[in-house]
Amino acid sequence: MNIGILALGTYAPERVMTNHDFEKILDTSDEWIVSRTGIRERRLAAEGEFTSHLAFRAVEDLIRRHGRGALEGVDLVIVATNTPDALFPATAALVQDRFGLNAGAYDLLAGCPGWGYAIAQAHAMVKSGLARKVLAIGSETLSKILDYTDRSTAVLFGDGAGAAVIGPVPEGYGFKSFVLGADGSGGKELMLRCIADKLPDGSPMRQYAYMNGREVFKFAVRVMNTATLEAIEKAGLKPEDIKYLIPHQANARIIEAARERLGLPPEQVWVNVDRYGNTSTASMPIALQEALDAGKIHNGDHILFVTFGAGLTWAASVMTWWQPD
Repeated sequence: MNIGILALGTYAPERVMTNHDFEKILDTSDEWIVSRTGIRERRLAAEGEFTSHLAFRAVEDLIRRHGRGALEGVDLVIVATNTPDALFPATAALVQDRFGLNAGAYDLLAGCPGWGYAIAQAHAMVKSGLARKVLAIGSETLSKILDYTDRSTAVLFGDGAGAAVIGPVPEGYGFKSFVLGADGSGGKELMLRCIADKLPDGSPMRQYAYMNGREVFKFAVRVMNTATLEAIEKAGLKPEDIKYLIPHQANARIIEAARERLGLPPEQVWVNVDRYGNTSTASMPIALQEALDAGKIHNGDHILFVTFGAGLTWAASVMTWWQPD
């Protein structure tokens, strides 16, 4: 059985916060932010808007694009998020209830690669027969966990959501490989407190998101290279076979380094970090939808996904694109 993405929908909040807005509250500048990250603006959830609300809107967009029938047969919901409404109930259960799905539901926490992990799990569930179709969502309201006096993190992140239905596709299409990895020794470099006050190695945790930008940057450049090449090899392909790269949208310099190492021209890589910032688990589905809307991806194209983040974790996958005309 071949398994791929049958339907996709996304959502970003209406409120836009630009670098010039940050100049008013932080010791920073548009030039400083753009030169180091490529980010010019990001979307922020409203005061009463949370991760479940963004997930609902992404699914509603999926229905608008593909029809209510796109959810028929969905019997599992996975929401990848680092900012759930609550530890319990699961945000995925809230989605299941909102759309009246006869489905199991759980949240997945794997840092920014959460959606990459979710589509791998969805593939495995359908392949094994444990599910017919899976609704795999990445949804974040990272603005709720940031310290807006800390320029090292506040300027980087934005809010958004993406929802995909994973299920059977015709022979020759769908996912060809997955690479999932973790290095917990780097956990102290990117973290947020929940119930413990320190990590097992004694590293104190913070009330707001903390990141050692220099160490995460070095890690990201390395795994963006190794994970992509491993995923391509596992798919039985070569870098020149890749038609389009959908990378995690965290930093334009990291994306550019990955593009150069793969030997891809700029027109074969989707970059929107300048307009959304790092939306974590939502970044790849939002980028994929924009690339599709722009007519950059067609049936039969080999698509490469790659992402990295807290954990430290990473995920990469290759798929041959197919959606019905």
